Amino acid sequence: MQLFGVGWRVTHVVASVLTAAAILLTADFILTRFPVRGWRLGGAIATALLVGFNASVVLFGTIAQAYALCLFLTVAAFRMAILAVENREPMFTALAGLLVSAAAASSLLTAPATPVLLAWILLYNGNGRRWAKFTAFLAGAVIPFLPVLWLFLKNPHNIFFNLAGYQLFYRRAQWEGATTHDLDVLTSWVDSGQALLLGLFALAGLLFIATRSGWDRTRRAEFYLCAWLAAAMGLEIATAHPTFRWYFLLIVPFLAILAAAGLYHLASSIYKPDRPLWPVAALAILLALGLARALADDSDAASWQDMESIARKVDEVTAPQGTLWAGEQIYFLTHRPPPDGMEFGQAQKLDIPMAEAAPLHILPHAELDRRVKAGMYDTIEICDDDRIKELGLADLYAKSQEIAGCTVFWEKKTATPGAQ
Repeated sequence: MQLFGVGWRVTHVVASVLTAAAILLTADFILTRFPVRGWRLGGAIATALLVGFNASVVLFGTIAQAYALCLFLTVAAFRMAILAVENREPMFTALAGLLVSAAAASSLLTAPATPVLLAWILLYNGNGRRWAKFTAFLAGAVIPFLPVLWLFLKNPHNIFFNLAGYQLFYRRAQWEGATTHDLDVLTSWVDSGQALLLGLFALAGLLFIATRSGWDRTRRAEFYLCAWLAAAMGLEIATAHPTFRWYFLLIVPFLAILAAAGLYHLASSIYKPDRPLWPVAALAILLALGLARALADDSDAASWQDMESIARKVDEVTAPQGTLWAGEQIYFLTHRPPPDGMEFGQAQKLDIPMAEAAPLHILPHAELDRRVKAGMYDTIEICDDDRIKELGLADLYAKSQEIAGCTVFWEKKTATPGAQ
């Protein structure tokens, strides 16, 4: 943003580039290390398609959240771990620890990859001393968390709450149907052609590698590592409460590598072993159709263009120093710093005493309601019709305008003399 300016397009470009880099690293693994030379190019193309045409990767790996960075860092750490077991020098091991720990520092959903990579490097180490590589990995893994450790020393309570307390006890606040939601997410693969293709090919690939491939131990171990990474991260994602289907995009590259082996095995069994063209072409068509359907279903979702229209209205009706309660996107687009306690919208659902909330920079649900009804905000931008009715915003503000499913309220009504 220092180079190109503050705007949502900058962050989306960075995310898209990182996601593309993760796809290339994943496909390059098959291109350079797949044991069947005649299938290396075809397998690499299939792998790139399985990741790059995945609807969750396209929709969420290109936005200003941690998914793209985590995709790139975990795949890069996987590639570095393979180099670590082949080389005597511990530098590659330290880099593997640095990369995978940086992913965990970006999103704890990737945290299980750290012990998996360390255990795999130590188990399959072919060169150098294990204790040296163990030390190097830990040294690299500590670096991304140094800022967190520094902040923890300054304020242990706040850091523990953010990293553990909120995740364990408050993520499902004000969400009575969170458990039903999780069950729907965990069974949503049944209705997804893309998920079924990826899962079935990955399972076929794993069974083929384990029982019929005849590949050497080192090569099989690299594919087993993909399975362990997918299983470990997938288990944590599945037990996050609540969880979301797009969280699982973090394991797509590792399933895609296994799926490439599965595609090779199935195509070789029913078609010509040295002709990957038609199997890969058929896979591409199926994946493209699945992506097109997902994009069509998502076409009516909120967009940055919608948010920009709302932000223009907010700027139009709010004085430069006016008080504003709005979504995080609106603070960003209007270049207005959020009031203390409003930096993280989900925290507004919490119901904890102000004495405990204030040091955490949280504005609890009850306190926010009190401030709204007391007329402390010149302008309110909100996209929840139930909350609008609950707070009685139409009775508090004289003017309002609905834009792209959200409503902007401004110009507080003057209280009637003698009203209680």
